[in-house]
Amino acid sequence: EVEAVVRLANEHNVVIIPFGGGTSVSGALTCPSNEERMIVSLDMHRMNRIKWVDRENMLVCMEAGIIGQDVKRRLEGMGLTIGHEPDSLEFSSLGGWIATRASGMKRSVYGNIENMLVRCKMVTSVGTIDRRVDVPRLSMGPDVQHLVLGSEGTLGVVTEAVLTMRALPPVSQYGSVLFPSFEQGVLFMREVARQGASPASIRLMDNEQFQLGHSLKPNKAGNPFAKLVDGFKKIYVTKWHGFDPSEMCFATLMMEGTKEQVAAQSRRLGQIAGQFRGIDAGHENGYRGYFLTFMIAYLRDFGVNFSFIAESFETTVPWSNVLMVCEAVKKRVNATCLAAGIKTAPFVSSRVTQLYETGACIYFYFGFSWKGVKDPVGTFTLVEDAAREEILALGGSLSHHHGVGKHRKRWLKPEISEAGFEALVSVKAALDPRNVFGNGNLTAPGDAHPPPTLSKL
Repeated sequence: EVEAVVRLANEHNVVIIPFGGGTSVSGALTCPSNEERMIVSLDMHRMNRIKWVDRENMLVCMEAGIIGQDVKRRLEGMGLTIGHEPDSLEFSSLGGWIATRASGMKRSVYGNIENMLVRCKMVTSVGTIDRRVDVPRLSMGPDVQHLVLGSEGTLGVVTEAVLTMRALPPVSQYGSVLFPSFEQGVLFMREVARQGASPASIRLMDNEQFQLGHSLKPNKAGNPFAKLVDGFKKIYVTKWHGFDPSEMCFATLMMEGTKEQVAAQSRRLGQIAGQFRGIDAGHENGYRGYFLTFMIAYLRDFGVNFSFIAESFETTVPWSNVLMVCEAVKKRVNATCLAAGIKTAPFVSSRVTQLYETGACIYFYFGFSWKGVKDPVGTFTLVEDAAREEILALGGSLSHHHGVGKHRKRWLKPEISEAGFEALVSVKAALDPRNVFGNGNLTAPGDAHPPPTLSKL
């Protein structure tokens, strides 16, 4: 059916924009403002089957419209997992993961989507890209499958994929660590990466995000004993250990494996944390911190009702620049908000997430009250663009896993070189000569929304 739809679109010069879960934050799904042809949104939700499971070779074949939480639920019902859990797990689709080169909270153990993808099928306007065998590795020239990864709907429609899977770990345990400062927390994360000691998930929240998470904890007013215990904990942290509540930060841990493996991971992480004045903050706080990331999208939508606009953006940076980027971006956001006439101080926080030997992914959340702001969306774009420029100037990447879309594509050419950019343009011309998949992302000329300037707001 997808091949028939694409063939008809090619014949009648119609634009197709594939739609998976709709969780893009890069403007990838918006219709190009300069497009004069008819545009069709190709909703993939009904292509949601698990086609087969191969327990002997530990492979699973799924249709691209399947949603992350359904993948998790169905495979766990069989005692299996692919281990891919992005923040958007509730709504994002398999096809979307592939199209954006997605990453998940458990990357340290299971890898990013490109590490677990064995084969995928993509329908283009000149034919269907596929591969004959499902093998762990091959050497047959440049890997055509990598043209599909990160293509953001510009080359075709991903219809199915074969991924690696594993047996569901028998034990999952959450943990958390308090640090006296964000700097100490970053040093801890760096040492964990250096030693190759990363658990399934490890995330470091700065003080702003720690305070946000703490404010969302359930009220224990009806339990005097719990309130007393919390009071003793506060005294222990602030008086005995000398932690400043306005400076301390918080790391969440999620460990998987056998009972013995999890216990060994916990001990090792505790030993490393001790080198940087880390204090064990318990399983419950680790659990709450892990699931805070799922709540943030709901908080963002809730805030709209109170004239508060917010969103996230991310990057990857070398370890040597992590602290510098976090501090500089916060300063740039605050300064740009002030220059744009925003009356109240914005909320801006950072979180160090996926760890690598040479660097880490940093997530930023920021938002502001738009009361009295003439163009809230334009102002928001202005501030985010300023933050992105700061990131790029300090050696950060254009994106770690959100993709380029339309919001960030004007920076793409200088980031990958003119020759690299022209290579992508040539691939697009070969696979989609009539620009059927003309969603305007990546290499397409023009922007759906011209970048705003202070003089225009």
